[in-house]
Amino acid sequence: MYKINFETPIHVHFMGIGGISMSGFAMLLHSLGFTVTGSDNNESEITDKLEAMGIRIAYGQKAENISSDIDLVVYTAAIHPDNPEFIAAKDAGIPMMDRAEMVGQVMKNYQNAIAVSGTHGKTTTTSMLSHILLNNKLDPTISVGGILPLIDGNMYIGKSQNFITEACEYTNSFLKFHPTLGIILNIEEDHMDFFKDINDIRHSFHSFAKLIPSDGLLVINKEIDNYTEITDGLACQVLTYSTKDSDADYYAKDITYDDAGCGSYHLIVKGEDKGEIHLQVVGAHNVSNSLAAICATSVFSLDFEAVKDGIFSFTGTNRRFQMKGKIGGVTIIDDYAHHPTEIRATLEAASRYTAKTRWCVFQPHTYTRTKAFLKDFASALSLADKVVLADIYAAREADPGDISSLDLKKELEKLGTETYYFPSFDEIENFLLQNCIDGDLLITMGAGNVDKIGESLLGL
Repeated sequence: MYKINFETPIHVHFMGIGGISMSGFAMLLHSLGFTVTGSDNNESEITDKLEAMGIRIAYGQKAENISSDIDLVVYTAAIHPDNPEFIAAKDAGIPMMDRAEMVGQVMKNYQNAIAVSGTHGKTTTTSMLSHILLNNKLDPTISVGGILPLIDGNMYIGKSQNFITEACEYTNSFLKFHPTLGIILNIEEDHMDFFKDINDIRHSFHSFAKLIPSDGLLVINKEIDNYTEITDGLACQVLTYSTKDSDADYYAKDITYDDAGCGSYHLIVKGEDKGEIHLQVVGAHNVSNSLAAICATSVFSLDFEAVKDGIFSFTGTNRRFQMKGKIGGVTIIDDYAHHPTEIRATLEAASRYTAKTRWCVFQPHTYTRTKAFLKDFASALSLADKVVLADIYAAREADPGDISSLDLKKELEKLGTETYYFPSFDEIENFLLQNCIDGDLLITMGAGNVDKIGESLLGL
């Protein structure tokens, strides 16, 4: 495997440079003096930002994008071997590595390399931890899977030995990482186009935990089923957290919620009441995420008041229960939820809002996930008063022809939920304009481009 020498900058070409993670690491290498180029299928705000930094980007992935002066090609999991640019780089004998391998090599350069994993909550927990460390002048380098307002983007390049990144289990990419501190938020079935079953997923998370060295730390949610199977045989220190089990090392006691649904609780650390934590993000899931972030700060021996202030300063990331605005008295919120557990958490949080009708416009993400969790999706979405379905967002998949949003509509109707389906965003927007009234709450939900509906309604 090719090893990057970060002391000797080279020319690195990123295939899929407009991705949320790829773009961040392109910025990082650019800041280190590397010559960075890239390609992507579409222009975006992210690629505009990269080009403004002086990074040259080709639109459309073609063989001619691979020039003879390129020393290394980095590609995303979405790039297939039949991609003409991929073929050209391979034929030219240029060293190649996927994004996860590159991230793993970057992590080796930091004394404290924190990797946040789990089926849900990675972006929020990474952002919460980032707020705490930045608030305490620890100046970490941050790679987050969303736009964090505090750093005005998805990458912040610090000058310390502290590094924070998300660690996704899909295709076992996080097994190429080199964390000194790992966080496991939850373990559930997802990405069933890659994993065989839940036991296969659990095995991968156990392998991830085993990457942590003996002088490192694993932070794990004690509410994970048989969590000790994941921690069994680890050489590193293990700390647990929970919102339900008072025997956990970090425990949220006496949880309450304000009128907006934001949580507060007493933080109990190994039996000692450290004081009250207040959040500015909604839902029980974010109480749990905050515990994970606070638990991880134990390696820095921070003052509790400084930790408390850091957590309180976090008001969310883009597309995570993000308040987009109001039109005609209708409140519009956008959320990235695309798994039944995430949908349930978001709609439970929304239930704390006073509203005449709670609408959910849902865009299923990938055919595989929709088919695997069809009934679970219906059960979670039924928490909304009325549901509007868009077509499935294909992402990396081809349409197999055996699953559609109409199948989900049928399941929702079996549960008695008023459900509508429209094949185009224009039709959805027209329907909402005619049917949403003053006092309603409208949530656009999904990991695709469903957020464009709310933005269009608001004229953004």
